[in-house]
Amino acid sequence: MLTAERFLSLVDHTLLAAGATRRQVLELCAQAAGLGCHAVCVNGAWVATARAALAPSPVRVCAVVGFPLGAMATAAKCCEARVAVQDGADEIDAVMSIGALKGGDDPLVVAEVAALRASIPGDRTLKVILETALLADGEIRRACKAAQAGGAGFVKTSTGFDPAGGATVRAVRLMRRTVGPALGIKASGGIRTLAAAEAMIAAGATRLGLSGTLAILDEIHAAECGATPRRLERSPRHGRARVSA
Repeated sequence: MLTAERFLSLVDHTLLAAGATRRQVLELCAQAAGLGCHAVCVNGAWVATARAALAPSPVRVCAVVGFPLGAMATAAKCCEARVAVQDGADEIDAVMSIGALKGGDDPLVVAEVAALRASIPGDRTLKVILETALLADGEIRRACKAAQAGGAGFVKTSTGFDPAGGATVRAVRLMRRTVGPALGIKASGGIRTLAAAEAMIAAGATRLGLSGTLAILDEIHAAECGATPRRLERSPRHGRARVSA
């Protein structure tokens, strides 16, 4: 069974809503720090806020780039990535040029990933979002190979914003078969239950992008103690999460 510690080590605790407020971003960071999540994932405007809120916590800051469509100029994506790093981002989740991939222009996709990789320091993680719900199996394979050729460290399933859908076990399994052990795989979009999280990990995911982290953690605690799920609360003073019976 997936333990709470193992689960949290894989979680990018996420808030990407257009209407997210500073208070909500600070609450996200307090939860992530209190629980020990791997990272928080936020829009670029909130990177500096998250970085300040998390210091000196080991929780990393992940920023999305070219989000959610991927249909921006490469130079604009690279500029966005550089600003995010300057503001304190440790990781960049950039949406692939989906139209270029679907149009058969794989060299453009490779070149864009390479440009993004070159635009940020070598110690920062670059994840490429494929939006797998929009792609056929052959396109998913090509997208993975293009991301790998361009120097990405991860491929990621989805933005979670496209009506076509989010992460699926089938897509994650196909991505893992394509990239082998060399790249990380982030499953993101519509993962709301412990069963779904465990299925993604079994298929090959090494990171989970979640907005429903607390609900899944409640399921884990309930399974561990065979009782009613414990309630996660926040300290009113520090905002840190704690577990109560």
